[in-house]
Amino acid sequence: MKTIKVYHYDAFSHIPNMGNPAGVVLDGEKLSDDDMQKIAEQVGFNETAFPLKSEKADLKIRFFTPGHEMNLCGHATMATIYALKTKGLLGDQTKLTIETKAGVLSIRLDSQLNKGIYITMQQAPPQFQDFNGSLKDLASAMGIQEEDIETNLPTLYGSTGIWTLLVPINNLSAFRAMKPNNKQFPGVLQDMPKASVHPFCLETYDENAHMHARHFHLPIPARLRIRLLAPLQV
Repeated sequence: MKTIKVYHYDAFSHIPNMGNPAGVVLDGEKLSDDDMQKIAEQVGFNETAFPLKSEKADLKIRFFTPGHEMNLCGHATMATIYALKTKGLLGDQTKLTIETKAGVLSIRLDSQLNKGIYITMQQAPPQFQDFNGSLKDLASAMGIQEEDIETNLPTLYGSTGIWTLLVPINNLSAFRAMKPNNKQFPGVLQDMPKASVHPFCLETYDENAHMHARHFHLPIPARLRIRLLAPLQV
């Protein structure tokens, strides 16, 4: 039985528990695939990341949800690179490459005095696939009306490493009405039932932003959720 330490990072926010939570395991070289999956199940975050040695890049990162392995995860990549940098495991490196199941991608780090560490991540080349489901059912699953979906733009699946359904929305008022029923999404997304849903619109609250968006994942079983991470047994 192994004792594993899992670090909890909240990406994209300086406020604890207000960003995208990710688990990071820094001593995963001796873990099996089954071990990693079990750890991700116990942690219960959308993704838990395992940085490993690589023969193709500066390091490899594997990403696990509570249910399966993912090809790539942006916020868990940011969490992993931040963890390695702040713990002194990257030295003075400002450019590096990471091996993922979506390909070998580049990372750039910029440190600014009193402003923290800025991480720029390359994405995998974009891919797109038609959505053949019902816009009415999709709108219902998001808690809005079908007419809230902008039909002058396509609703389609997109991927730069993992698949999500890109849903154009007419205006911000629809976002305020959204009460997604995540359990309905697999039935609506029959072409890709494991895809996430990403509604967006070109109207924004911030004048410096180009678009406003939300992001909906499949539900994580409540019995797997933990908030305080302690050493885990696998």
